[in-house]
Amino acid sequence: MSRSPQVYGKTVDEHTRCEHYATELDIIAIRFACCDRYYPCHLCHAETTDHSAQQWPREKWDQAAILCGMCWAELTIDTYRSADSCPECAAPFNPRCAAHSSYYFEG
Repeated sequence: MSRSPQVYGKTVDEHTRCEHYATELDIIAIRFACCDRYYPCHLCHAETTDHSAQQWPREKWDQAAILCGMCWAELTIDTYRSADSCPECAAPFNPRCAAHSSYYFEG
């Protein structure tokens, strides 16, 4: 079954886990501001593109840029950053993703 939107990078399963982050809770993909493509993580983006990643500026955190790999709902950055689980399907998110938020979002 083909999913939409497409997730690029080194995914290892249908829930957007990748070879870098593949725990039960690693189920989101992030639409990168620089190329408007979803990747499972910053390392997948770095390894498969020819450009540097750009952070999402705060004034655009109301845009859908997070993909739940369980139900494929697209969430705004604000919604994702304020949730411990998907508001659509209740699948839990990895709370340690907060440790890497500076790769994706302006501080």
